Amino acid sequence: MKLEHSVSEPAVSANTSLRGAIARLARGASIETSTRNIADVAGYAQLLAPGTDVHVTFLPGTPYHHVLSTATRLRQVGLNPVPHLAARRFASAAAVADFAARLRDEAGVGRVLLIAGDSETAAGPFESSLQVLETGVFEACGIRSIGIAGYPEGHGRIPQRVLDDALERKIRYAESSGIELFVVSQFCFDGQLVVDWATRLRERGVTLPIRVGVAGPASVRTLLAYAVRCGIGASMKALGSRPVSLTRLVAHHGPEQLARTIAPRAAELGISGLHLFAFGNFDESAHWITDVAAGRFALDERDGGIVLHQRAGARS
Repeated sequence: MKLEHSVSEPAVSANTSLRGAIARLARGASIETSTRNIADVAGYAQLLAPGTDVHVTFLPGTPYHHVLSTATRLRQVGLNPVPHLAARRFASAAAVADFAARLRDEAGVGRVLLIAGDSETAAGPFESSLQVLETGVFEACGIRSIGIAGYPEGHGRIPQRVLDDALERKIRYAESSGIELFVVSQFCFDGQLVVDWATRLRERGVTLPIRVGVAGPASVRTLLAYAVRCGIGASMKALGSRPVSLTRLVAHHGPEQLARTIAPRAAELGISGLHLFAFGNFDESAHWITDVAAGRFALDERDGGIVLHQRAGARS
């Protein structure tokens, strides 16, 4: 019995360390909502810890004052709004300045996610997020925490060398302007792809904090549809590792395996947390964050992921 106990101690210690690393990823997590869900924001405070970063997406055709209204409501219920600012959606530099100032004054925003936006043509003078950053609009209005996009699988329409050059220019500008950059990656299904991408960034000397984009719990059918729409490629294999059947298509899939894969190297690679794309299922994604952050899960040795403890009334 004594020998058996001593042999099991390293395994117990390793499991405890891994569980702690996975929980830390959830405690540092952010999540997305949409202006379409503003009526639901009042309930978000019961789902998430106070001060949680909640991103507000800037969908095509959405007036920016709708993003502002949603951000203001999030602040009122005790959450931290992180509005998306899509460069190609703005008709002028004055419109960007107005949006940024109102975010600060009306919603207490100190952090935004700056993206180019997926519009085919620009509505105004900005083709890229870098062009907006270089206007100085954020430091002028006191918004100094700026998220930028990262692409573990590359970008379908932008060559890697162009992405690399833009990232280096953003970092140089931020360092000279007192801006604190962080990276939010496009969602991915394969944890090893994320680890390899983050490793390459570190090898290039990029030390920005990273939030790894993951798909929140959803049916495999839904995840496949969003993956195709967003140009996710190689990591889709992680969804298709088993034969596809109707039962499996409607079954729910979450970021359990990915979280377990990246957790052991998260601190080393500067991965500060996850970023959940809720895909219309905010409540379940929020529950995933709070359950994992609280350690309400077990390690699953069958598929290399984790299994969340069943909540009363939860989906089976």
